[in-house]
Amino acid sequence: QVQLVESGGGLVQAGGSLRLSCAVSGSVFRLNAMYWYRQAPGKQRDLVATITGDGSTDYADSVKGRFTISADNAKNTVYLQMGSLKPEDTGVYYCNADATYWTGSSPRGPYNYWGQGTQVTVSS
Repeated sequence: QVQLVESGGGLVQAGGSLRLSCAVSGSVFRLNAMYWYRQAPGKQRDLVATITGDGSTDYADSVKGRFTISADNAKNTVYLQMGSLKPEDTGVYYCNADATYWTGSSPRGPYNYWGQGTQVTVSS
């Protein structure tokens, strides 16, 4: 159906930047909305950023002004540009999508899909 693969995580010093990518593949008919979540050790998974099919974006208060979500529709890829990183941004970042897939004869969905996650570690 639909697969999500994140990349771009790593270790960075506080104040630094990283760009995460989420490549969407499979029989995608329409991406209704895409999300980035993060999960810090021992904590719940929290929504960080959203981008809808019409390009509208939204952010958690903790990352507003520092993170930017964007999409390259031609490449079916969503990005999360992270700047002014803080140690509290550390966690596993997950890509999530509400997507409709093509069965070969008709669209089906939308369904919700998750990527495998990518680790971001911000050192102080």
